[in-house]
Amino acid sequence: MSINKIALLTGGSRGLGRDMAINLSKKGIDVIFTYHTNEAAANEVISEIEQNGQKAKAFQLDTSNVGQFDAFFTNLSAYLTSTYGSPNFDFLINNAGTGVYKPFLETTEEQFDSMVNIHFKGVYFLSQKAVPLLNDGGRIVNISSGLTRFSFPNSSAYASAKGAVEVFSRYLAKELGHRKIAVNVVAPGAVGTDFGGGENKNNEQKVKAVASFTALGRMGKPKDIGGIVAFLCTDDAKWINGQRIEASGGIML
Repeated sequence: MSINKIALLTGGSRGLGRDMAINLSKKGIDVIFTYHTNEAAANEVISEIEQNGQKAKAFQLDTSNVGQFDAFFTNLSAYLTSTYGSPNFDFLINNAGTGVYKPFLETTEEQFDSMVNIHFKGVYFLSQKAVPLLNDGGRIVNISSGLTRFSFPNSSAYASAKGAVEVFSRYLAKELGHRKIAVNVVAPGAVGTDFGGGENKNNEQKVKAVASFTALGRMGKPKDIGGIVAFLCTDDAKWINGQRIEASGGIML
């Protein structure tokens, strides 16, 4: 059996997921993460985790495509068994995602489906397949968005799917409580990354607007989020369950 705890993180090659992966490794946790297309970025994250003294492994996965999940978990179980002697792991972080910034009246069915598939359906069924492999006493952290509490125009499909994940997370916390698995939501505010085409990094007008709406006076950065996710996977956070933790610098208070 492994001495180290093991985390499975979706979408770990860039942005918030990269910072989560690195912060998990700083807590002494080995990290398995998925990436969508950018293998080079995934390999950079592996190197950084290994420099922190932890094991790391990346698997390609489109988390919006439920049809890929069986093969993914077969490969994951084989890796875990060969590396650690058991197919089980401790923490699941559902982070992978992308954004659609379109007015409600212009949002297509295809765009709506893409948001639901990656942010809700994929999270729902990936968790369903992961839970049998999660150790008792483990944790699930689902990534949502500040946009479930406050409304900015042009995010209705994305925010609605994230709202579904928040409700789902409360049900998970209730239904997995008998196994002492805690389930929480981290809801970042606006963060300047490449997410959704880099809207929060490249749109100067939006960056200034977000700063003016935020008590701490700036746009969020990836490094503002990863440590919170890592904290939720430590013993210090064992009594936090069924909660939505917003990490937004105090936006729209």
